[in-house]
Amino acid sequence: PQLRRLQPAPELCSSDGAAGLVGSLREVTIHESWQLRKGISDVGEEVDYDEELYVASNVVIWSKGSRSQASAVYKAFTVDSPVLQALWCDFTIPQEKLDKADGSEEIVEKCICILQNSCINVHSMEGKDYIAALPFQVANVWPTKYGLLFERSSSSHEVPPSPPREPLPTMFSMLHPLDEITPLVWKSGGVFGSSRVQYVADHTLRIVFLSPEPSIVMTYDTVQSLHTVWALRRVKPEEQSLVLKFPEQGGTPQHMATSSSLTAHLRSLSKGDSPGGSPFQNYSSIHSQSRSSSSPNLQSRSPTISNMAALSRSHSPALGVHSFSGVQRFNFSSSAQSPRRPSVTHSPNSICNDSFLVPETEPIVPELCIDHLWTETLPSMREKNSQASKVFISTDLCGQKFLCFLVESQLQLRCVKFQESNDKSQLIFGSVTNIPAKDAAPVEGIDTLLVLEGSGNLVLYSGVVRVGKVFIPGLPAPSLTMSNPMPRPSTPLDSVSTPSKPLNKHLGPLEESVLLSPVPELRDSSKLHDSPYVEDCTFQQLGTFIQALRDPVHNRVTLELSNNTMVRISIPEIATSELVKRCLQGLKAILPKETAVQMLVKWYNAYNAPGGPSYHSEWNLFVTCLMNMMGYNTERLCWTRNLDFEGSLSPVIAPKKARPSETGSDEDWEYLLSSDYHRNFESHPIAKALCLDPLEVSASKDDFSQSLSLDSSTLLFSHIPAIFFVLHLIYEELKLNSLMGEGLRSLVVLLVQLARDLKLEAYMDYYYRDYPALVKTSRQTCIIDQVQTGFMLHPSFFSAEPPSIFQWLSSCLKGEGVQPYPYLPGICERSKLVVLQRKQQMEQDDKRYGSFWCSFKSSTSVSSLAEKLVLWMTSVGFTLRDLESLPFGVALPIRDAIYQCREQPASDWPEAVCLLIGRQDLSKQAWEGSLQKGKSVLSSDIPSAAESEEDEDGMNDMNEEVMSLIWSEDLRVQEVRRLLQSARPVRVNVVQMPEASDHEYIEEKENRLLQLCQRTMALPVGRGMFTLFSYHPVPTEQLPIPKLNLTGRAPPRNTTVDLNSGNIDVPPNMACWASFHNGVAAGLKIAPASQIDSAWIVYNKPKMAELANEYAGFLMALGLNGHLTKLATLNIHDYLTKGHEMTSIGLLLGVSAAKLGTMDMAITRLLSIHIPALLPPTSTELDVPHNVQVAAVVGIGLVYQGTAHRHTAEVLLAEIGRPPGPEMEYCTDRESYSLASGLALGMVCLGHGSNLIGMSDLNVPEQLYQYMVGGHRRFQAGMHREKHKSPSYQIKEGDTINVDVTCPGATLALAMIYLKTNNRSIADWLKAPDTMYLLDFVKPEFLLLRTLARCLILWDDILPNSKWVNSNVPQIIRENIISLHATELPSSEDLSLETLAQAHVYIIAGACLSLGFRFAGSENLAAFQCLYKYATDFLKCLSAPTASITGHYNLETCLSVLLLALAMVMAGSGNLKVLQLCRFMHKKTGGEMNYGFHLAHHMALGLLFLGGGRYSLSTSNSSIAALLCALYPHFPVHSTDNRYHLQALRHLYVLAAEPRLLTPVDVDSNTPCYALIEVTYKGTQWYGEATEELMAPTLLPELHLLKQIRVKGPRYWELLIDLSKGTTHLQSILSKGGILYVKLRAGQLSYKEDPMGWRSLLAQTVAHRSCEARAFKPEAISAFTSDPALFSFADYFCKPTVNMGQKQEILDLFSSILYECVTQENPEMLPTYIAIDQAVRRLERREMSETFELWQMKLVLEFFSSRSHQERMSRNPTRGLFMNSEFLPVMKCTIDNTLDQWLQ
Repeated sequence: PQLRRLQPAPELCSSDGAAGLVGSLREVTIHESWQLRKGISDVGEEVDYDEELYVASNVVIWSKGSRSQASAVYKAFTVDSPVLQALWCDFTIPQEKLDKADGSEEIVEKCICILQNSCINVHSMEGKDYIAALPFQVANVWPTKYGLLFERSSSSHEVPPSPPREPLPTMFSMLHPLDEITPLVWKSGGVFGSSRVQYVADHTLRIVFLSPEPSIVMTYDTVQSLHTVWALRRVKPEEQSLVLKFPEQGGTPQHMATSSSLTAHLRSLSKGDSPGGSPFQNYSSIHSQSRSSSSPNLQSRSPTISNMAALSRSHSPALGVHSFSGVQRFNFSSSAQSPRRPSVTHSPNSICNDSFLVPETEPIVPELCIDHLWTETLPSMREKNSQASKVFISTDLCGQKFLCFLVESQLQLRCVKFQESNDKSQLIFGSVTNIPAKDAAPVEGIDTLLVLEGSGNLVLYSGVVRVGKVFIPGLPAPSLTMSNPMPRPSTPLDSVSTPSKPLNKHLGPLEESVLLSPVPELRDSSKLHDSPYVEDCTFQQLGTFIQALRDPVHNRVTLELSNNTMVRISIPEIATSELVKRCLQGLKAILPKETAVQMLVKWYNAYNAPGGPSYHSEWNLFVTCLMNMMGYNTERLCWTRNLDFEGSLSPVIAPKKARPSETGSDEDWEYLLSSDYHRNFESHPIAKALCLDPLEVSASKDDFSQSLSLDSSTLLFSHIPAIFFVLHLIYEELKLNSLMGEGLRSLVVLLVQLARDLKLEAYMDYYYRDYPALVKTSRQTCIIDQVQTGFMLHPSFFSAEPPSIFQWLSSCLKGEGVQPYPYLPGICERSKLVVLQRKQQMEQDDKRYGSFWCSFKSSTSVSSLAEKLVLWMTSVGFTLRDLESLPFGVALPIRDAIYQCREQPASDWPEAVCLLIGRQDLSKQAWEGSLQKGKSVLSSDIPSAAESEEDEDGMNDMNEEVMSLIWSEDLRVQEVRRLLQSARPVRVNVVQMPEASDHEYIEEKENRLLQLCQRTMALPVGRGMFTLFSYHPVPTEQLPIPKLNLTGRAPPRNTTVDLNSGNIDVPPNMACWASFHNGVAAGLKIAPASQIDSAWIVYNKPKMAELANEYAGFLMALGLNGHLTKLATLNIHDYLTKGHEMTSIGLLLGVSAAKLGTMDMAITRLLSIHIPALLPPTSTELDVPHNVQVAAVVGIGLVYQGTAHRHTAEVLLAEIGRPPGPEMEYCTDRESYSLASGLALGMVCLGHGSNLIGMSDLNVPEQLYQYMVGGHRRFQAGMHREKHKSPSYQIKEGDTINVDVTCPGATLALAMIYLKTNNRSIADWLKAPDTMYLLDFVKPEFLLLRTLARCLILWDDILPNSKWVNSNVPQIIRENIISLHATELPSSEDLSLETLAQAHVYIIAGACLSLGFRFAGSENLAAFQCLYKYATDFLKCLSAPTASITGHYNLETCLSVLLLALAMVMAGSGNLKVLQLCRFMHKKTGGEMNYGFHLAHHMALGLLFLGGGRYSLSTSNSSIAALLCALYPHFPVHSTDNRYHLQALRHLYVLAAEPRLLTPVDVDSNTPCYALIEVTYKGTQWYGEATEELMAPTLLPELHLLKQIRVKGPRYWELLIDLSKGTTHLQSILSKGGILYVKLRAGQLSYKEDPMGWRSLLAQTVAHRSCEARAFKPEAISAFTSDPALFSFADYFCKPTVNMGQKQEILDLFSSILYECVTQENPEMLPTYIAIDQAVRRLERREMSETFELWQMKLVLEFFSSRSHQERMSRNPTRGLFMNSEFLPVMKCTIDNTLDQWLQ
């Protein structure tokens, strides 16, 4: 395809540095263009590099780089057709309404968009790719705040259409790559205020600029030649409806059209309409096979495709769903015969019929709207093409914003000032200023703009104020003959220029510099050459000049030269030193804007003069510049004259002219004495050490002889008092930052001078007190005329008394009343913080600061003042680093508050607060909490090394680390692994009898193997429980599913025994359910928090057909852990249509479990297809396999769980008693269907009891009772299909109910409906009959279910003792049966002993099972002992001679039920006794032990170690329902037996499992550890409030029973989790792996290293503060702290060395200080102690040149004697004192002595 030529598109740059439009495509050999923007980092920290998008033909390259770091390609994209444009754009992903409950902010996708001829590709940073087809030719794309904006390319001769046709919109928006492309609308004010909303269809409007922030669009009207600015925003709903009703353009009545008519145009816009050719025309031949839907014949007309876009948003867009929607909407009619029809003639499918042909077109709803803001005024003469070629937004030095547009044809830059209105709702535009310019570019980094004048000069402007020319070393200045039209603006100091004046030497007029003269380059002139392709020689050729400016980023810009080279330059900063920046900020805040701009401009010129000053003297330069502007003559003023600009580098600018005589003179000596150097030397410590007497300079004669007066005409003269006061506040602010001491000393000299001249005695005195040495220095005054003093503006806030921050704090501490402290926003931030926090501590909730505080109250729990302060500080962003740089006296009260909060913080404080108070354990917890649900921190990422040798048994991914802490004393975990592994061959140990032949022997071995395989096939269910949620799969690998190994090995030769040898009969499909369970077990390893998507699920589909069962199980497991919701509907449909029975079962159950209780309609439809009763009576008979029907019915129960949905309940009630059909339908396995219906009905009405709303006419309980006890069936009209009227030909039931079929379902349904309701009347229906006659009528097995159901209804009556268990047995049985293990039975004629014995064991088993439900997951000791007693009784029974009467099968069933009940109570705890029982049962094979019993025993084993000890069972209604399905007490006889209960339901236990393991993790070493926790239970009717101590890691009780959990001392920092406010915080911790961060206290060892607590360091040494504190060995510090800084302190400052001398005393002091800090656990006090000590020593040595340290000492002492502190100490004197009580008095004493001596 030939490259389409673009008109050179105007090159733009938006305000935020993300460059707007691609630069003009120059006609080079290859079409290339690029754009730059400021680098954006992922996290949001400052980065200083450029990012570039480079486009050449089909390739887009995104690279990053800067002068300091090499350019690197970040991404490269290649597309099918030439790229027209590439740009960055951020899309906001619309959140679904459901998720937005908490008002979460929208997710932003950062993307790159690549525009081609017929489509646009969007690539997001996360790696999603979208392709959106474009329904029209696009002229330009613009990134907006909301998404993309397209301009349709309109051909020049698009005639205004004849009346029946409206013009088509020209601007369209796309808010997300999967959304529709919709037209833009504009709102125009009508004449009488009525506003019309209509599509933007004016093809004369061109967009020339678009800025995302503020969101504005600038257009150019080609007809009127006017620029207009619009605000871009989302459409309001009422405007949408307006447009859809009247989309008329002209507004005349005959144009009124229906809403579908416009849509029809858009759709039927035929190829011929745009002479430029449709985008589909040129490409249809070449790209007809390409993937974009470009050829017309690919387009289908189905309206559903656009809904696919919505559907596919939830899945990865790469699944091949192209967004057809846009194309669909504006469908070019593809029935055109000729490639190009004349556009006016109407073809057969002309517009009018089309709007009727397409009835399905819903109208296109517009998304964005533009409002008119400003239009430039019409000048008298306006050239035709005055379209702006470049537009940008620039800010001036004082923060005023300008919209600047360059009109190249007139060589001018027009700047419009604009600002937000007061209510922030709209922008207000001001007047236009014209600046002559050939080109321009913004320099955002320093709020200026660079203008290229017609003469070739580069000039810097700030807003519309000219700053000065930019001089580029090596680039010739433009012709020298052209004199500058403006009178030399470059010297900011227009004072008399004397050659000796140092400044002017630098700021001489630029014109003087000769071409390529050796003037030093700009300060960082190296930056000026950072273009990779510039050699210095390029400039040697004369006649190169700057042609254009492009790609401005931050403070860098590229110059395009006339010889086609480019140079990248960077414009220097306004100021680099912190001090100068602060002063400039202060001046900016206080001066009027115009003055401020002028002042800044002068400073910028002085600072960045060519060959300008070096870095050192920035402050000196600033002072000189400022004083000059205030009218001082800096030449005559002694101290400013000696300010050294270059430091001591440049001898040229000596303040005195060099003397011709070599002999020297006295003046030289005086000059030396008065120099800075001398002054610095005097204060130098060496001078003191040598006891040099300070030399007095004899005051030089001329200093006093003439007094200097100020020049009142200068810029800042009238503002001197204001400037003085601001500088004073800055001075006070710097005092609060101990790092700015240098700045203070520089600033005070200036302040003294100003104070002296303004005759402010109080201030003079104040400065002298701060710096006593100042009194000695120069006293030169400058006289300000009294007359002129009148002109000075004394600001209102000026106070006669100097505000002093230290003084203010001191009065606060003493409790005196204080004046408000003056504050300048933006400059005195620290002062503000300190002042406000004192306010916080003083407890007067001052109204001024009330507002700060209220924002916090809502979010967190706050009790004391200290907590209030700490929370407030973090809310204003105060961090530990800020605290460290505060002077120690000011910081002390804050540290004290922090120390108090550290002891008992609330568990719900935000992360920043916890960091501030030094509780890393809490801050890490808060940080984890804010993360998305990801991997748990402790999940074992590293596969064990042994894994490779041993074969996969599916249990390798368990977290050994935590399990070894829970069960540290034995190897029970390995034992469980051994019992549950099914991947290795079993041992077949058969001894060959002498009489048996070899053939018989082989058969015998295989028969034995068959028995063992019954056990092997039952193992996976238990294994699934053991490994529950323990693994995070790698999305690129298949999930490993261990093989189910059904072979054996026979000793002694280890020969293989195989069932497939044909020697014995093996049941067909024996292993199919076993492999299903194996698949479920593998799938359940996947933790719910894993990152899984639809593609991965499909990717796991096995290639071999024999593995289909495992995959079916795998799907069910994914449903149970919630991942199946990610599977695309398409795939679900795909799986179900395959007709594989197992897959259907797994999928239906999985999907329903994932949508538990949601009443999801889509899933309901899916399930209904498989349930004949839910289909309409006339529908086609579907042949659904019976087991699938069962699964679907249970699925309905799950989806509607707890909803009491009437129709569903009605159908399910009837289905319990579904009669067998005439043609053998519904005859086999009817029991499981009936049971499933019962369970489902129970789930739907779960726990609703008698208040089932609107179901009273169904008589649910009565109907269920009838199903349970039998009787005549009542015919229910309308429910069953006609054919059920004829009875079955095979099964004779008549019209009575077959209780054997319906009883179990009905019984359990009653149990679930009335669960925990304690309804006596229903419970009495379920009592076991107490006459022999009635007992004979009930199957003994049903007695188990009835007893269970009755106990679950009377939930609160269950008691964990054998008395209560026996109370469930009816009188008649109790009298006639002695006990479970009697040796002989009483003989009796009238009683059937067998019936009684069976009834007895089943009733007891039922009661025990209900006990298991009641105390599930509680580890209740009484319940455990009671159940254990019955279990051992049953075991004895089995071996007793009487066992035959009860029946072995019945006893085994009851024993299995008891084992399950035991395991439920002890779930997750790994109790040893239960484990022994399970192991005993594991070894029993053969005989009565069938598949079902093995299944039960291994499920018990799995429950006992649920999730590797991390999970336990819940007793919520929903959990009990799930457990009833999973543990239904009738076990399959063989592995394919689903007659009474569908085997797949055994896995529903997952819905009852909940994570309850709390694992303490040491925050320093990041390993799990032991910690003592104290659990407080809420009081209940059975027990009062109680506490119990547990050693974590441990399973917590159910959360709703708890009041609070505390991590107890003394070893770990205390931590309280309060559950009375809600359990969500703890639940989120448990669901992320239960990790609770804890922090060891100083001097303590963990429980692992020191179980009894005898080795801890405190125990040995200083629990009693003894004189041995000296003997504290620095080496021992490692036991107290893990802080490396303290280690090195101990190393360097506390270790004794040889010949110590007097240092010994300091060493001892340091050791005791360190010891004190560490044992009191406030190591951060160490610097404070040392600072105080050093300050006192300095005072003693009389080396104090400034008095700040004394202030600090004063503040410290005042704090400790302050009222609030005294009160607190009296309240709890035991709390570790914040500072050693003996230290301060000693220090105070020393200071007093020293000061007394000074006075003598």
